[in-house]
Amino acid sequence: MKSLKLSLAGALLPVPALAGKGEAIVGMNPVAVGFFIVFIALTLGITYWAAKRSSTAAEFYAAGRSISGFQNGLAIAGDYMSAASFLGIAGMVATKGYDGLIYSIGFLVGWPIIMFLLAEPLRNLGKYTFADVVAYRLQLRPIKILAALGSIAVVILYLIAQMVGSGKLIQLVFGIPYEIAVVIIGALMITYVLFGGMLATTWVQIIKAVLLLSGATIMVLWTLAKFGFNPENLFQAVKQTAGEKWLQPGGLVKNPIDAISLGLALMFGTAGLPHILMRFFTVPDSKEARKSVFYATGFIGYFYILTFVIGFGAVVLVGLDKILSIGKGGNMAAPLLAQALGGDAFLGFIAAVAFATILAVVAGLTLAGASALSHDLYVGVIRKGESSEEQEIKITRIAVLVLGIIAIVLGIAFKDQNIAFVVGLAFAIAASTNFPALLMSISWKKFTTAGAVASMITGLVLSVILIILSKTVWVDILGNSAPIFPYKNPAIVSMTAAFIVGIIVSLMTQEPEAEEKFEEMKVRKYLGIGAE
Repeated sequence: MKSLKLSLAGALLPVPALAGKGEAIVGMNPVAVGFFIVFIALTLGITYWAAKRSSTAAEFYAAGRSISGFQNGLAIAGDYMSAASFLGIAGMVATKGYDGLIYSIGFLVGWPIIMFLLAEPLRNLGKYTFADVVAYRLQLRPIKILAALGSIAVVILYLIAQMVGSGKLIQLVFGIPYEIAVVIIGALMITYVLFGGMLATTWVQIIKAVLLLSGATIMVLWTLAKFGFNPENLFQAVKQTAGEKWLQPGGLVKNPIDAISLGLALMFGTAGLPHILMRFFTVPDSKEARKSVFYATGFIGYFYILTFVIGFGAVVLVGLDKILSIGKGGNMAAPLLAQALGGDAFLGFIAAVAFATILAVVAGLTLAGASALSHDLYVGVIRKGESSEEQEIKITRIAVLVLGIIAIVLGIAFKDQNIAFVVGLAFAIAASTNFPALLMSISWKKFTTAGAVASMITGLVLSVILIILSKTVWVDILGNSAPIFPYKNPAIVSMTAAFIVGIIVSLMTQEPEAEEKFEEMKVRKYLGIGAE
């Protein structure tokens, strides 16, 4: 990847002044700095409050299972509406046109799957991570190892997207180098999770969801006001500014197989995201888990309707050249639109909202990754399920530090990638590694440990290898002339293979104990008897 070595330029300049400045803007936006300081002070206060209430494992991992369905729905929305949603999709719509909406719709349609298939079984069968559910009736150690590896792969890719978005944002409004911005975000993220656990993370996500929904609504209403509150006028302006192709499919995904593969990843990957699945363990029972998904679906659906107006508005009111001058991924389209609409004051507010968005999501991701390392690998595999809560939390906090450092390093390495696209790859790994094993373990009696292991290995290895061999890594990052794997997203191959291999291996191997426990599992899955 080419390294950008230009110094930064300031968000104090009006949008027209951005043209010709290349990748840099000079100066600092004092309004944005003020909003940032208020948000950081508020969230650090929440972390201090939560730290005093996070002494046990249940409190640290699951907020003591004390979060209501409505609160958890807001927190899930806050966790899910990431930098990829706000910055990445708006940027993709602005720079690629109609096809950017594939991500909006794809991110949304996975929610009915979680509502109808997974929310209730997860809450009734699990403890802290989705691996607890997969391993409920199967052999613990091999499942925990592979679930942890799959979770870490998803978390790291997802973290890269958030770190890139945050670095560009802080670079834009503070006028400091991108690399230093990424380090600042990493330090804050580590602080929230290290001390506050799930309780602090939940309330940071709730605050962020309210801010993001409010900020995006104001931006959309303000944009539509410029066009007489008539979306058709906006589309006509897009047609005149960028050409009719911006309103037609094919600008981003030209191959039908690529489109199907991306759709599969976004739909089913949602049901395999460890940081989202982990949220269902924070509510007291399965009824509240269902409510969580209901509320989250409403908030998320409403938000994604807003993203395409923001993206198209940026094309018309900011201009494609100016958006791309800040970064090739187009990730700063939304903040630049805010500046075009309301000057530095509104830019400061929207930048602070985006900042809150990123911090909330990286906190959830880091906690999910650290839980996979400590609860699944350390307790489940190394200690064979026998460990004190104090030792488990200690290992979790070490894992938080390690993941924070990894996120900072990779955030710097991937600085020019569109963050919605990177998240799409994380969804592909989740859809291939986690979702098939999770679905088959709770719904198919003959599913065996060997089948689960084979399915998860197939999904993880295939998805990672195909991502490396695709244009994204093989050409754009490694500099080769042509990709070995022809499609940008591997889910159509890797997820299908994971299901097929899991089914074949399960039919070839019998596990009477797992079949017997399936009947016991059904009672707990549907009635919640014995749920923690």
